[in-house]
Amino acid sequence: MREPLVEKAPAKINLTLRVLGRREDGYHELESLVVFADLFDKLDLEPGEGATLDIAGPFAQACGPRADNLVLKAVAALGHRMERLEAGHFHLEKNLPVAAGIGGGSADAAAALRLLARRNGIAADDPRLYGAALATGADVPVCLLSKPCVMRGVGDLLSEPYTLPPLPGLLVNPGVPLATRDVFAKYSGTPSNKKYITNVPATFDGMIGFLSNNGNDLTQAAIACAPVISEVLIALRALPAVQLVRMSGSGPTCFALFRSAGEAQAAARRLQAENKSWWVRATVLGKGP
Repeated sequence: MREPLVEKAPAKINLTLRVLGRREDGYHELESLVVFADLFDKLDLEPGEGATLDIAGPFAQACGPRADNLVLKAVAALGHRMERLEAGHFHLEKNLPVAAGIGGGSADAAAALRLLARRNGIAADDPRLYGAALATGADVPVCLLSKPCVMRGVGDLLSEPYTLPPLPGLLVNPGVPLATRDVFAKYSGTPSNKKYITNVPATFDGMIGFLSNNGNDLTQAAIACAPVISEVLIALRALPAVQLVRMSGSGPTCFALFRSAGEAQAAARRLQAENKSWWVRATVLGKGP
């Protein structure tokens, strides 16, 4: 039996998120500075016939029907673009919360595409991989890259990767799943101007100043859907040594940034003790898995 191929699927964090307008096709045009955490799902591929999936881990039960999983949708999308695609049995260790605004399902799909590329000898820059990623979901292309960058449009336009300073942080999910479509249904803000993000800082202090001036346009809409997000943000702002607090993506996961990993870890211990039902993890953003 051949050894399984293994890929990590890191959490995607939207440091910023602007809604630039609504497109004729009904989708919203967005701009977001995206980084990845050193927290991740893990996906194994045991080469074989067909394509099957099993799921384990703390959030396995929240994943829903196997047939709807983005891992299998990614396999189908690449199969439409490549004859005789060889796959096998996927095993997903689901460590990240589901419907959490941190791209867990998209990261899993992107990991599946990277595994299929290795299995079939496809180059990492093969356009068929990008096409399959975009066909699978809006966040899958940026998760396929898994490097700090700015994503625009509906996730189809990615900047060149940025080199960012390590951002010690804390991720908090209150345990309430939140569908992106529900948040956009509540969104009634005025579209931001189309002056794109430029000159992303390369120092910690510069990043904190930059992020303080570039927020998340979906925060109030997400709070309207899940008021507990407001409680999370208030709790994060009250932590010692916190530098910046924000919601990621369409929520409900929120994050806080600190100057050191030790400060983030101490904050995680304190917050977890005060809110035992919340998912609380210290991490370093921008580092990846």
